[in-house]
Amino acid sequence: MVMIEEILIYGIIFLMCGIIVFFYLRQHNRKSKEVEEKVAIAKEEGMFEPVSLYPHIDLNTCIGSGACVKACPEKDILGLVDGVATVINTTNCVGHGACFHACPIEAITLRIGTESRGVDLPHVNSQFETNMKGVYIAGELGGMGLIKNSAEQGQQALENIAKHRKPSIDGVLDVVIIGAGPAGISATLEAKKQGLSSITLEQDSLGGTVYTFPRSKVVMTAPMELPLHGKVKLTITSKDELLELWNKIIADHDLTIHENTKVESIIPQQDETFKVKTNTGKEYITNQVLLAIGRRGSPRKLGIPGEDSQNVAYRLLEPELISNKKIVVVGGGDSAVESAMMLMDNNDVLLSYRKDKFSRIKPKNKEKITDAIDRGTLKVSYNSNLVSINKGSVLLKEESGTREIENDKVYIFAGGELPTSFLQGVGVEITKRFNYILKKHG
Repeated sequence: MVMIEEILIYGIIFLMCGIIVFFYLRQHNRKSKEVEEKVAIAKEEGMFEPVSLYPHIDLNTCIGSGACVKACPEKDILGLVDGVATVINTTNCVGHGACFHACPIEAITLRIGTESRGVDLPHVNSQFETNMKGVYIAGELGGMGLIKNSAEQGQQALENIAKHRKPSIDGVLDVVIIGAGPAGISATLEAKKQGLSSITLEQDSLGGTVYTFPRSKVVMTAPMELPLHGKVKLTITSKDELLELWNKIIADHDLTIHENTKVESIIPQQDETFKVKTNTGKEYITNQVLLAIGRRGSPRKLGIPGEDSQNVAYRLLEPELISNKKIVVVGGGDSAVESAMMLMDNNDVLLSYRKDKFSRIKPKNKEKITDAIDRGTLKVSYNSNLVSINKGSVLLKEESGTREIENDKVYIFAGGELPTSFLQGVGVEITKRFNYILKKHG
């Protein structure tokens, strides 16, 4: 009797275990298929190919813990298929690196460039120093574009610069910091913390590359630590809020940022110092240099007649002040799409894109622009290119031919160019990297 009861108990246990396993596997398979469908859609829409820093998963090592998926603060960048991790909308990855740090067995590496698409990167060692002794690079220029990561690199680079400080000499700075974006601001704070004599030069306005984003663009998605200031707890913030924070920090710590001061050359001297020449005519002698200028500091131009006229801009700063204008926006990325949608309610806007469809924009932007096109509030000309920009009009080449369009303003969002000639003039080596593993600094 006892034996029969034990058999029944074990039978019930096995049955319950079987039911649990059945439902677990069914749910596992359902989620796996959902991810496979998302991957297929991402490939079809051109969102699977990475355009910047992205996670590369070693499928032979991955144990499918899902830690990377949980750690990623972005939606549908990573998922699990058949028990292993996979990338989905890789184009939308902003390089947090959270997945890399969360993986329990280091099955993820952070890479830039693919096997077929190379990315030009300067030579930078683990201390952020280039092949030119005394010249350092932090932030987007070195491949790490996220604001939080850039700020961390700016601080770490200055810590390394402080380790190589030289005896003070009148007229010679410890370091010249070029760029007042996240890396440059953080580096400026760290320089003061370390007691280094320094100067920070920004070719544009405060905020550096951040200031070129459209007004409402979200630019920070994770908390960060800033020297002297402490933790910045804004997890999601707009450009305006971030610049307001920059101004407060600069005022609180009595920092000086020399805006609208473009560095034209950095000349190595025989005594191992550097002469930094600017467009204002001022020159600075420094022991070390930190480049925090970003990859998009110089906008890519179309190279067409009239592009240097006053009605052409490469950034949108005050869309709310622009109304009743005939505007052409050039580009097919998020910046172009977002800018066109900011302007369309109060202006007559035409978005010109050289390809036949938008393939590298965020899903929400794709939904919004599709709705705007359907409602007729935004005109889009695919497979088109500007031929020339004239006073009061532009020439637009389309599949059906070239037509003249009445125009008041042109906004060009064709990306940015790596300041190759500037870097090479300093002596910094640049190499096109394919599927390059970005090593952790610090």
